[in-house]
Amino acid sequence: MEEKKIPEEKTERSLNFIEEIIEEDLRNNVNEGRVHTRFPPEPNGYLHIGHAKSICLNFGLGKKYNGKTNLRFDDTNPVKEDVEYVDSIMEDVRWLGFDWEDRLFYASDYFEQLYEYAIILIRKGKAYVCDMSAEEISETRGTPSRPGKESQSRTRSEEENFDLFNRMRAGEFPDGSRVLRAKIDMASPNMQMRDPVIYRILHATHHRTGDKWCIYPMYDFAHGQSDSIERITHSICTLEFEVHRPLYDWFIREIGIYAPRQIEFARLNVTYTVMSKRKLLELVQEGYVNGWDDPRMPTICGLRRRGFTPGSIRNFADTIGVAKRDNVIDVNLLEFCIREDLNKKSNRIMAVLNPVKVILDNYPDDQIEELESVNNPEDESKGKRKVPFSKTIFIERDDFMEDPPNKFFRLAPGREVRLKAAYIIRCESVVKDPKTDEIAEIHCTYDPQTKSGMPDSNRKVKGTLHWVSEKQAVTAEIRLYDRLFTKENPEDIEEGKTYKDYLNPDSLKVITAMIEPSVKNARISDKYQFERIGYFCVDKDSTPQNLVFNRVVPLKDSWSKAEKVK
Repeated sequence: MEEKKIPEEKTERSLNFIEEIIEEDLRNNVNEGRVHTRFPPEPNGYLHIGHAKSICLNFGLGKKYNGKTNLRFDDTNPVKEDVEYVDSIMEDVRWLGFDWEDRLFYASDYFEQLYEYAIILIRKGKAYVCDMSAEEISETRGTPSRPGKESQSRTRSEEENFDLFNRMRAGEFPDGSRVLRAKIDMASPNMQMRDPVIYRILHATHHRTGDKWCIYPMYDFAHGQSDSIERITHSICTLEFEVHRPLYDWFIREIGIYAPRQIEFARLNVTYTVMSKRKLLELVQEGYVNGWDDPRMPTICGLRRRGFTPGSIRNFADTIGVAKRDNVIDVNLLEFCIREDLNKKSNRIMAVLNPVKVILDNYPDDQIEELESVNNPEDESKGKRKVPFSKTIFIERDDFMEDPPNKFFRLAPGREVRLKAAYIIRCESVVKDPKTDEIAEIHCTYDPQTKSGMPDSNRKVKGTLHWVSEKQAVTAEIRLYDRLFTKENPEDIEEGKTYKDYLNPDSLKVITAMIEPSVKNARISDKYQFERIGYFCVDKDSTPQNLVFNRVVPLKDSWSKAEKVK
């Protein structure tokens, strides 16, 4: 199949529906012509590729329209939140290339104000303290086709609600004994409007406010009011919050404060992975992966460790665009974006992952040559490097066959191939291990007139192989990462199974490779293209004595099988 090509010069794309809304607002001077967005993560886990799309969208809109973008942590649940997650999120946003400048905020900054907002609702008869347990509230909510049952606490007086809410704050009641609920409509067709909980009692230490509070606002209450306090113009959320929008607007309207506009877009789903923070946390806690930054994880820190670049992820987010309906993006498109980026930037080196020894019988025994090889044919400024060549070299075992089929243009008995940046060699014989019958050595002859600059340097042969000189080879650990799941949609669960049943047992293979000596000074996160194999990144476990490389993506571009997202 012919591989799809992306034009080098991108045509100007049309506006997405969010940009159309913003531009209409600007034409009508809504919000005095301001554009102010925010990225509001909950610090209860590490960010993943779906969050990266939201980061690029929010910060990108702020930049495009000469506006502002806040980073705000919606830290309303001290039981699940941690400063570790706060730090990791800030690192991820910076790494992606975005800057919130002096606009770092926390919902916990507004706890006192949010409490006062709740008092306003109580005073207006729009909120009440309910004595029902969480289970009882759930049982009495009804169904989409059947109205819920009103709580007996719903008829409490304003003064009693005010008194009880203050006593909740003072710590007089145990966890779960009381909540503050909005008084809306227990028969509403929108389940979110059926007297939702606004505050719950949690005697837990908050990562920023310590033990100052023992009641905490629910996300739906804190989120919209925080947007209002920060004077956000366009509150951009993923599609699952569409049914929450009437509640978002109701709180704003009843409290009587500045009203941002909530706009929903489709969340990002990618094949062969899961995007639930709860499920990703399970994979970490139960040891299916080696931490949040395991290179098989769709987390931003996992992608960073694997070798993805900020530019490739930003390009991915731009390519998939902004949709109104949920869809699933083929992971091949994400891999295409990193290949495009690394192809332009990464130096080429030669590495042999499954080595077999080749002995050049007519090459001088003690001679070592320094041959020149281009570092990156896409970027002449990267220059050339010296690669040692000697009598004994390694090639890939798969690059030799004793009895090759038609169109096998690599090495075989009696056949010639070119060694990249070196000579043409011819296979004369093989030596096998008497116990395993596996090929132990391939004996060849080389043509000294075929090196660059020699008379026969342009002589044509059909195959070109990469190689590494035995004496100067650097031994390295190679981690070959593959899809984390075997099923395209691990959320499509068959009866009697869980998403974990689709974990790929071969998602990581560790091998030892032979690499040319130019990598001796490689630093953590350095990226290379291993000639004819793929793109690799130096892992954080690497030391000068033990180099460790992660495979970012194979060299072959399989995106031609994926439908390009418009």
